[in-house]
Amino acid sequence: MQSEPVVQVQGLVKWYGTKTAVDGLDLEARRGVTAVLGPNGAGKTTTVETCEGYRRPDSGTVRVLGLDPVRQSAALRPRLGVMLQSGGVYSGARADEMLRHVAKLHAHPLDVDALIERLGLGSCGRTSYRRLSGGQQQRLALAMAVVGRPELVFLDEPTAGLDPQARHATWDLVRDLRTDGVSVILTTHYMDEAEQLADDVAIIDAGRVIAQGSPRSCARAAPRTRSASPDARGWTWRPCSRRCPPTLRAPR
Repeated sequence: MQSEPVVQVQGLVKWYGTKTAVDGLDLEARRGVTAVLGPNGAGKTTTVETCEGYRRPDSGTVRVLGLDPVRQSAALRPRLGVMLQSGGVYSGARADEMLRHVAKLHAHPLDVDALIERLGLGSCGRTSYRRLSGGQQQRLALAMAVVGRPELVFLDEPTAGLDPQARHATWDLVRDLRTDGVSVILTTHYMDEAEQLADDVAIIDAGRVIAQGSPRSCARAAPRTRSASPDARGWTWRPCSRRCPPTLRAPR
């Protein structure tokens, strides 16, 4: 018997002025790791931020752990972990100070010192957030998302800007979350990341889900994905070589 969806989106529409960011999108994610892939401007972040309750849909319905993320946010937020693409941290706060503050907001947080060591943040713990490198900021945001032992974690481009060692440490943490029964919604540009981590993959383009299924089945759809967004017109999502993962590449 299949488990109930942790995220269920039906007919989601979101506009920014005259621009349609999400256009009647349907998405269902069950227990485990669901990767959401697509080029820049496809609607990934808007969809995820709507599921997190940060944006109101202009049309359609969204349910996260069976709850409306806007109307029932007070009941839902303690059960979620959220890693944003940017923001959510006081620029002058030290890395360890910020993480310990977030941990105290939860009833049964993870061991902060162990998490700092796991993600390689020990050397920058007393450095203010604004002075951290991009990769260090990413790792701190990831730690803040998982420290409260959430049921469901949203990770928006968690390995962007990370070196290979930090990237694999992040992958290991996502695998551990899945082993511990935590569900993960992961947005990424990289098919190899989805293949390594995801039980299910949804490919978004031009504000719609154009393919969903196993990583293997969606890998065949990925090279044909084309972004219709004005700022990425003509870009094709395909392998740039045998040595690098599928990503965005300009046509020749």
